[in-house]
Amino acid sequence: MTTLPQDLSFTPEHEWVSLDGDVATVGITAYAAEQLGDVVYVALPAVGTEITSGAVCGEVESHKSVSELFAPLTGTVVEVNESLEGEPELAGTEPFGQGWLFRLQVAEPDVSHLLDAGAYAAHVDALS
Repeated sequence: MTTLPQDLSFTPEHEWVSLDGDVATVGITAYAAEQLGDVVYVALPAVGTEITSGAVCGEVESHKSVSELFAPLTGTVVEVNESLEGEPELAGTEPFGQGWLFRLQVAEPDVSHLLDAGAYAAHVDALS
């Protein structure tokens, strides 16, 4: 598995979160990208959308499958990665960089319910 950034938090559904104050950047993990294969389309929540932690908030499509995105935190979408409209493959080729998905303004910037890099790596290992 790709080395995981230690400063991120993760969901068991393979999303990552980077928290900067009360703004959370969300993306899919390298493991998710690898499982999907070539990403051909990304459906993201619109700016201004209120999303709830654990709820489906979008999807990522590849030639192999369609995977739902689950909100890692509750908040309001303040930005989406517009680069993905023309280059959806970035979500798969640069999942921890230019392939980020959206940003949320969160009321409670608490990621204690999410997995740290070590716990996420153990979760992924258990799947193989």
